[in-house]
Amino acid sequence: MGDSHQENPHHPATGLRAVSGRATTVLERFPSAPGFWRSPVRGVRFTAVLGLVLLVGITLLFVTGLLSYAAYNPDLNPVNDKTPDKGLLGLYLFDWPTRPHWLYRLTQGLHVTVGIVLVPVLLAKLWSVVPRLFALPPARSVGHALERLSLLLLVGGALFQFVTGLLNIQLEYLFPGSFYPLHFYGAWVFFAAFLAHAVLRAPQAVRVLRSGGLNGAVRGDTLESPTPAAPTLSRRGALAMVGAGSLVLLITSAGRSFDGPLRRLAVLTPHGAAEPGSGPNGFQINKTAASVGVTAADTGADWLLTVSGPAGDLRFTRGQLLAMEQHSAALPIACVEGWSTSDQWWRGVRLKDLAALAGYPDGAPGLLVESVQRRGSFRRAALRDNQVADPRALLALGVNGEALSPDHGYPARIIVPAAPGVLNTKWVSRLTFGEL
Repeated sequence: MGDSHQENPHHPATGLRAVSGRATTVLERFPSAPGFWRSPVRGVRFTAVLGLVLLVGITLLFVTGLLSYAAYNPDLNPVNDKTPDKGLLGLYLFDWPTRPHWLYRLTQGLHVTVGIVLVPVLLAKLWSVVPRLFALPPARSVGHALERLSLLLLVGGALFQFVTGLLNIQLEYLFPGSFYPLHFYGAWVFFAAFLAHAVLRAPQAVRVLRSGGLNGAVRGDTLESPTPAAPTLSRRGALAMVGAGSLVLLITSAGRSFDGPLRRLAVLTPHGAAEPGSGPNGFQINKTAASVGVTAADTGADWLLTVSGPAGDLRFTRGQLLAMEQHSAALPIACVEGWSTSDQWWRGVRLKDLAALAGYPDGAPGLLVESVQRRGSFRRAALRDNQVADPRALLALGVNGEALSPDHGYPARIIVPAAPGVLNTKWVSRLTFGEL
């Protein structure tokens, strides 16, 4: 009778192997295990395509965001500057021009629309690199540690910037503090991490895409699963889904920034207050008179406009302003939240003419505008000398052939070409020309 061998579960060596097997099974269920992520779509080629799209898109977002910040003239007067501690981060600021008159409408429209359209691309990119976020060990070298740190800042910064931006364009301020400094400082942190990551990864992404199609194997691909699940969608199909999602967002958002047939379909971008209806004053309103505490008593028969400068304080009724030489200008209103109007025909007194009455016949060095508005930001705003001097810059008394409605700033409002909507102050009570 031959000898036979049977493992004894109580034998020490057998017990160790059993414990080791169970430990291996448990570790394989952790996100740090290569076999945990089994989608056959993941891979450096798929990620490289998304990364290059984001490289172009986020660079455009950053540039248009900086342009939007410059358009506020934050270095002109503290009333315009919501980021007083910007320091060197304001090094690029320049005098915001008034031509072309649709400049801010274009730059901010691109900023908001591109940001919305990139959401599916960003989510797909984050999904594609999830395995790297859990990879062990956390750092294999100094270079790898820097890359992981940039990745952490990149992911956190992207989520912060996109979430706060999307909340802002929906007029939902759920985050603590003011949107302006949060988004401004967050943009610099995020873009610094994004730039570092792009420098480290963009050359590799270009090489990977040049080396073959989407489905070709790449040696050392840490994103590709060693045990992929059965495919339900090709990488090309996944990219098509991402593109389709971006296209849907484009169709349902771009119309609020750019005119045309898409305007009625722009259901995902802010509508501000209730639609004002039809008629000469029937165009977009962001804040109503009631929402900022402006009452009929503030804008009624006792309303006076004070114009200050070297000539002293001059006061005018609305009737006296209407008796002055009137001028017209076709200008849009464009707001940071991501909406704009088409050109409206405004009529009123030129700011340069009021500056001459105030004692600046050759042009005022600047203008401080004050509103009767009781609450909310930008109750006061400063304008540059070029904005005051532009012949299309008006103290508007009417629009599209009719007097301003209360919600559009009756009895008088500012309208300046290429300026952000918040600088087109409504319910004006005082104009102070001179050094700011």
